[in-house]
Amino acid sequence: MSTGSMLGRGAVPAPKHPGDELIDAARVLARNRRGARLGSTCAPPEPLTAREQEVLCAVGRGLSPAEIAASLAVSETSVQARLWRIINRLGLSDWASAIVCAFDDAATPVQNSFPADTVPRLRLSVLGPLRAWRGQERIDLGPVRQQALLAALVLRPDVTVSRRGLLDAVWGLEHPAAEVVPVYVYRIRKCLRRDDDPWDAVIGRERGGYRFASRGVQVDSTRLTEITAEARVARDGGDLGTAVGLYTGALELFRGEPLTGLPGPFAEGERRRLNERRMTLVFQKLDWQLRLGRHGEVIDELSALTSAHPHSEPLATLSMRALFDSGRQSDALAVFVRLRNRLVDDLGVEPGETASRMHGVVLRGDERVRRDRTRDG
Repeated sequence: MSTGSMLGRGAVPAPKHPGDELIDAARVLARNRRGARLGSTCAPPEPLTAREQEVLCAVGRGLSPAEIAASLAVSETSVQARLWRIINRLGLSDWASAIVCAFDDAATPVQNSFPADTVPRLRLSVLGPLRAWRGQERIDLGPVRQQALLAALVLRPDVTVSRRGLLDAVWGLEHPAAEVVPVYVYRIRKCLRRDDDPWDAVIGRERGGYRFASRGVQVDSTRLTEITAEARVARDGGDLGTAVGLYTGALELFRGEPLTGLPGPFAEGERRRLNERRMTLVFQKLDWQLRLGRHGEVIDELSALTSAHPHSEPLATLSMRALFDSGRQSDALAVFVRLRNRLVDDLGVEPGETASRMHGVVLRGDERVRRDRTRDG
């Protein structure tokens, strides 16, 4: 079945596997290029993000969503969500026309944004144990203090950090002599650089300190920021389904506790910040799923989360809401009882206004509120 026959006029419904129609996208491009030029001229497309350009270029080179996900170290769900974001941004009616417009009218940025071998030159992961790869080869980053110093640079990309700042970040107030910093930097450079790289390609030396050069390096925390920004755009455009898919992909970037096992004040602070960011993403994703009426998708996840975070009133409130909207009023009331018992026994406080208000709604069995919430969501 052709791509055009799959898509109705004026609508862009997502096929079950959008990449299946584009496995040989180069041939589609060649077949449609002349027709696109003879037909109406493409409207100037809304600018694609750097990540969208990479995805579109990979599609044009014949890669499937699974292959694109592997090459970019993201989830397939995230890739598929981006594919449909691309066609919507270009304002076109089918994938073939989208590829023609992207390659004919914006060929230079699209073609130059994706590496020729489709494998990142250097990849770093901080959303779990600190890890590094060159292509598919894992890099040994050395002892944990050395890794902690690398993390203190990577998580402040393109910012010069002084020797004293690095010492404080890794050792705190009681640190060794400043001469240890250039030794660690030398070792890190030796780990990360290729033989043909400039010596300061990744860690640059500037007056007063050192700087992590982010260009050409893929860091999962940077991808996290890109994906969440795209999700907010989708949400603001009223497309909660795409926003949920993007947040799901963003959460899949986490591979455990960020910076697992790394010592020092900086790593400790970043662990806390990234964990809080993960919980914010989880909460927002679940809220959007409930607004879409996907109660069954979130009840089990909320049950596990409230068990892991028994003092979290926002999670308990969401859990009550999901259970109540699914017709499980008694289970929703039990969530509040458990929350109150833990808060009173452990912290000596009562639940706050939001959780108490939701408890009141559940206790009354307010069908009108439930109907209004379902309609508005």
